[in-house]
Amino acid sequence: MAIPNTNTHPQLTRRRLLGIWMAGITAVISESCRPSERPRSLFMIPDRQQPGIQAAAKGRLLGRPTRPAGAAPLGLQPLGLDSKRDGFLYVPAGYQAHQPAPLVLMLHGAGGNARHSLALFQDLANAAGLLLLAPDSRRQTWDVIYGEYGSDIAFIDQALAQTFSRYAVDHDRIAIAGFSDGASYALSVGITNGDLFTDVIALSPGFMAPKIQMGKPRLFISHGTRDEVLPINACSRKIVPQVQRAGYEVLYREFDGGHTIPPEVLGEAMNWFTVKPKNQVSTESQH
Repeated sequence: MAIPNTNTHPQLTRRRLLGIWMAGITAVISESCRPSERPRSLFMIPDRQQPGIQAAAKGRLLGRPTRPAGAAPLGLQPLGLDSKRDGFLYVPAGYQAHQPAPLVLMLHGAGGNARHSLALFQDLANAAGLLLLAPDSRRQTWDVIYGEYGSDIAFIDQALAQTFSRYAVDHDRIAIAGFSDGASYALSVGITNGDLFTDVIALSPGFMAPKIQMGKPRLFISHGTRDEVLPINACSRKIVPQVQRAGYEVLYREFDGGHTIPPEVLGEAMNWFTVKPKNQVSTESQH
């Protein structure tokens, strides 16, 4: 079953949607999470052959893990791919080139940056031996929220290719994760590139806009029942049934709170990614 693109108003940014919601026009936000009227074929036709710019426009990432060449530094390091909006790679002290490590691609929220997303996972990364790759978006938030895939996908692909060339990455444990706008983008890019990402961690997402469905990554989705920025009824409570009907394995967590990430939810997400057996399925809520 194809997953609908729920970003039916691509020019409505999260900030503008919030303004409309606060004015009391909740119907517009609800509309933003409804299934798209686009033809189903747009989500069903795989395209593995598009290079460069064409691939980026389709939301496709081409980089894949490979055998790294030589030793590479540990710790926190800038990507060095852009002088203004760049990003970071964090390599835990326990990394060893002969033992491929799990990798999490971290996506910040609107108005944020790579440091914000790294702060969420860095302590947990040391314990679990995770590589953390955190790029900056090219603008205030991610490209598809402005309307189309493009510059952010191209930059993320650069960052992934560079990381894969320097570090040994376990191709069976590659996650894409994010909060708020970053969660919406993680769902969208993760489903579009499920042949790369094994897992998607979406913390308080607002919508999803996959171009196609590739592979079947596992999904972890969480949302606060008192979220006033991206209301749960208009967002995750619509998204989760859609991905379940499409056959995705989902662990869904609701919590009593607002637009935030409780430590226990974050810890569960990381444990789910690093420890939980692949064949174990749960769709519980906690309050």
